[in-house]
Order: sequence, then structure tokens, then C-alpha cells
Amino acid sequence: MSKSNYQLTRFAWLSVAAALATIGLKAAAYFLTGSVGLLSDALESGVNLVAALVALWALSVAARPPDEEHAYGHFKAEYFSSGVEGGLILVAAVTIVITAVNRLLHPQSLEQLGIGLLVSAVAGALNFVVARILLRASQQYQSVALEADAHHLLTDVWTSAGVLLGVGAVAVTHWQPLDAIIAILVGIQIMVSGWRLLHKAALGLMDTALPAEEVGKITAVLNHYCQNGVTYHALRTRQSGQQRFVSFHIQVPGAWTVHRGHSLLEEIERDIRAALGRIAVFTHLEPREDPASWHDMVLNRDDQRQ
Repeated sequence: MSKSNYQLTRFAWLSVAAALATIGLKAAAYFLTGSVGLLSDALESGVNLVAALVALWALSVAARPPDEEHAYGHFKAEYFSSGVEGGLILVAAVTIVITAVNRLLHPQSLEQLGIGLLVSAVAGALNFVVARILLRASQQYQSVALEADAHHLLTDVWTSAGVLLGVGAVAVTHWQPLDAIIAILVGIQIMVSGWRLLHKAALGLMDTALPAEEVGKITAVLNHYCQNGVTYHALRTRQSGQQRFVSFHIQVPGAWTVHRGHSLLEEIERDIRAALGRIAVFTHLEPREDPASWHDMVLNRDDQRQ
């Protein structure tokens, strides 16, 4: 395992530890107060634990080197982690709403609100610190699994804040249904978060192109070399977990030597890597005078000649 992959799994273990700690704290807060809002918060922390374990598995799989069956690596395993996490969030959200509606129909007095709120606040603070660490790591290592885990934890932080606000409002107003109403709103907000993670995972599995900003950097490099009869086409990009891919065809005058054309491709690939960092670049050299050089601009070319 490379140093970067070791760092990623270490961050995943940090997420697991944080989930275990917050489950204990929030469960204690629920049993102390009887608040269904705090129960909803504790249930989401249980989802955090499962998601962190899935992320740990996905990062371990993604770290495997390419093999005969997976020549482009195992990076897409991270999208399975993001998808599973999104699905678990949706399940937790539905559970929260059902529980809250039942409590709304059958109100129950809350107890020991002061200590319960304090315990939950400590758990929320812990989640916030870990989420910020994971978010920085996801940006540094381009890890969608860590990014999903970080955003989930941040969602949990805002969820905790909403629940604390609701329980605090009950303590002030003594209107018990407010606790259930806040829990329902929290459940709906969690559903939105889960749907976003599922959507992003689906985009990754469908080979979505790189962000427009990164594609712009690639085209800027290519346009720089478009002179003296050099052109390009069939530019395609995609992202697979931590790994990014770009491919394109470079057309040069047919009188060029193979060595000159190859040297040009090496320069272009070097400049793209300098502009974007870690990225796999696939190039194809073509003589611009050959009509066949213009038949491969689509993904699946038609070799039939009229």
C-alpha cells in the first residue's frame, strides 16, 4: 500500500472512531431526555458508523494496483461507498420521520434536558472537527469516499444543531410536540443529503466528465500547441474515484517524422499533468491529410467507406 493510500485508510479509521464515540454520546443523551429529536440524531450516527466502515472497505479496494481484469485500477470502488452511504441516509431519514410522527401523535414529556443537550453538543462538536479533517483530506487526495463521509458528518453537525434548537425550544416553551416537529424537519433534510450522495455516486459510475474548470485547463494546453498545422479533436475526460482520465487525438502534417510527432505528444502530456496534477493522459497521433483521421471524432467510429 502506497503512502497516500495508507493516509486515506487512516482517515477512514478516524471516521469509524468518531462514529462510535458519537453513537455513545447521543444515545446517552436520548436515554437521559427521552427526546425523539435526539433519538433521530443518534440513529444518524449509527448510519455514520456503517458508512465509515463501507468507506474503509472501498478505500482498501481502490488502493489495489491494476490487474488483468481491472486494467484501469479499482478506483470506482469509492463510488460504491458514496452510493451505499446515500442509501443508508435515506433509510435513516425514513425511520426518523416515522418515529417522529408516532411521537407527534403520542406526545411524551422530556426530562433532564440540560445534561442531555450538553452531551449531544459535545458529540456535534466532535463530528465537526472530524468532518473538517476528512474534507481537507478528500481535497488533498481527490477521494470521493472521504468527501462523502465528510459531507455526511457535516450534515450530522447541522442536524444536531437543529435538534438541540428544537429540544431547547421545548425546554423554554414546554410545548412537547415541537420536539417531534423538529425531528420530522431533520428527517426531510437528511433525505435531501442522501439523495445528493446517491446522485453523485451515479454520476461517477456513469463516467461523468471532469469539471468544466479542469477541462478548460486541458483545452488551454491543447490550444497552445495548435499552430503550424497541428490540430486536435475527440477530447474526452472522465473521473474514477481518485483517478482522472483524459484522451484526445492530435493531428499533424503527414510529412512529420514519427519521432517529431511523438516528441510533441510528450510535451503536451507533460504540460497537462503540470496543469492538473495526477491524471492519466491517452493520446493518438494522426496525419491531418488522411481522410480517415476525421472519421474517429465520435466514440464508435464507422469504418464503412462510401
